[in-house]
Amino acid sequence: MLDSSIDYAPVQTAVTAESATLTENPNAVTNSPAASAPAASAATEAPPGNEAINLLQMITGMWVTQSIYVVASLQIADRLVEGDKGVDELAQQAGCNEDYLYRVMRALAGNGIFAEVLPRRFALTPTADYLRSDMPGSLRSLALTISDEWQWDCFGDLLETVKTGRSAMQRQYRVQDTFEYLTEVAPASGEIFDDAMTGWASSIHMAILDSYDFSALSSLVDVAGGHGVLMTEILKRYSTLTGVVFDLPGVVAGADDLLAAGNVLDRCETVGGSFFEEIPAGKDAYMLSHILHDWSDQDCLKILNNIRQAMPDAGRLLVVEMLIPPGDTPHFGKLLDVTMLSIFSGGRERTEAEYTQLLAQAGFKVQRTVLTPGLVGVLEAVPA
Repeated sequence: MLDSSIDYAPVQTAVTAESATLTENPNAVTNSPAASAPAASAATEAPPGNEAINLLQMITGMWVTQSIYVVASLQIADRLVEGDKGVDELAQQAGCNEDYLYRVMRALAGNGIFAEVLPRRFALTPTADYLRSDMPGSLRSLALTISDEWQWDCFGDLLETVKTGRSAMQRQYRVQDTFEYLTEVAPASGEIFDDAMTGWASSIHMAILDSYDFSALSSLVDVAGGHGVLMTEILKRYSTLTGVVFDLPGVVAGADDLLAAGNVLDRCETVGGSFFEEIPAGKDAYMLSHILHDWSDQDCLKILNNIRQAMPDAGRLLVVEMLIPPGDTPHFGKLLDVTMLSIFSGGRERTEAEYTQLLAQAGFKVQRTVLTPGLVGVLEAVPA
């Protein structure tokens, strides 16, 4: 079962060099490209005259993507945890062709993924570590889901998506949205996808905890809080806070075990339901972490209106999303938005101004925006 608290889109790999930043004016919205954008990519910083080479690397990017998929599938990084090994031993353990495996690993080593320490002998690198299954924030499952058949098909059909204005998921798989496909049509792909987003979400959750101060709250509802991953971490850090994890019944059923493992179950309630219908009422604050970007403006307004009805006049709403900077500023979210239009019907990344406007339509006013090191922002809104 998918965890709807997780950002169902590819993980951001770039991290801004800026530390977590709180807007200087608590009543203003921060939308500074310098504060919210990652460092420029190598392509944008390359010396003049290398434009064709840079473009060539972009065009052939799928070669790297698929090579990473191969070693992730064969669990090569896991097989190197105890030390370097010859490709003959790796191929025997993985059950694959030795020569072909060597050629794939040689290509990846040229990109910093693995190191050929001796001829035909490889070791892990700091980058390759993230392909280990046991690595905190592991990206192995992400590598698997990015090259899963459904995502590969959707991106192969991007031109038709742009021409028609309809997501490839709707056209190719005859489903209303991606969640339907991953839960009802291809649950095995859904499990891989869920694992992938859990790895990505863990780093985002820590960025939120390190940047936003929850100490002024006495109660918090995590709307579409999934299995309670983020809520568990918040309650562990804030011992006087009580929580509610709210999600679809089949999803939130998995939250109690995690909350119990974090020793916070006595301070947290789990509630099943749909945010399109009714939301638990009367709490201090409500949180939407990586939820609104999955939905159209119309659907977002339904969710936000339901939260406003449930919220007391003195309450606050926390919206955690990636914020797209204006202009040509490089930003991972701009590419992530292409994923949204391809595989999520109506989903989109938005600018801070667009979120502010959306919130205003639902009767909220943004008081401040807290930026994090992970390229997401926390928009703190109150009833207008």
